[in-house]
Amino acid sequence: MTLRIAMWSGPRNISTAMMRAWESREDCSVIDEPFYACYLTETGAQHPCREAIIASQPTVREVVVGQLNGPVEADIFYQKHMTHHMPRGCDLRWTSALCNVFLIRSPEHVIASYLQKMPTVAEADIGIVRQRELFDEITRITGTQPPVIDGRDVLDNPRGLLQQLCRTIGVAWSDNMLSWAQGSRKSDGVWASHWYQSVWASSGFEAYQSKPIELSASARALADAMQPHYEAMARHRLRAW
Repeated sequence: MTLRIAMWSGPRNISTAMMRAWESREDCSVIDEPFYACYLTETGAQHPCREAIIASQPTVREVVVGQLNGPVEADIFYQKHMTHHMPRGCDLRWTSALCNVFLIRSPEHVIASYLQKMPTVAEADIGIVRQRELFDEITRITGTQPPVIDGRDVLDNPRGLLQQLCRTIGVAWSDNMLSWAQGSRKSDGVWASHWYQSVWASSGFEAYQSKPIELSASARALADAMQPHYEAMARHRLRAW
């Protein structure tokens, strides 16, 4: 039986690098943000590559869910999900068949990185509040509290954190998760040319480097407002042995 891993993250985390890590396993196939076209169609959000994204994916959520639960020729099916793509009130019962994991990052880092790619940022764009809500909703649906990992912890100790995650979800460890070939992948969404340059240039998880973060007053206020939601999830995060 295929193990279906749903990794729930906001944007501008190490979510694409994490997808690379799992895809580097011989026993794993991946899918990149399968609800992106649904989100753009439903919200009218103006994102780079908008029309290409809508043309590349189903725009009906039930169709996407059918794909995610459909046949897969791999022992592991890794699903990279963006929390802001999942609106309040949508049916999440399908997540009960998944191994759900939450990937978090500090709000100020998310916002600073997001503003390097987009001219403005708002609460709905970064999915931190929605991530906390999804964590609670999926816990209720599945009856199990999903594991939480922090992107900073992964960068500080990729082997230790990923080994701990694999132990937690019952997956055999593979050293292949620590490196990958540079460049694009067929599995990358059509939006990759705008968002994935740093991952395309990488061959593994790059060590965290502390850099000064400069935010405008409004961006700092948003970061401060998001911090309690981040901290609420960070309390549950895995630690490397």
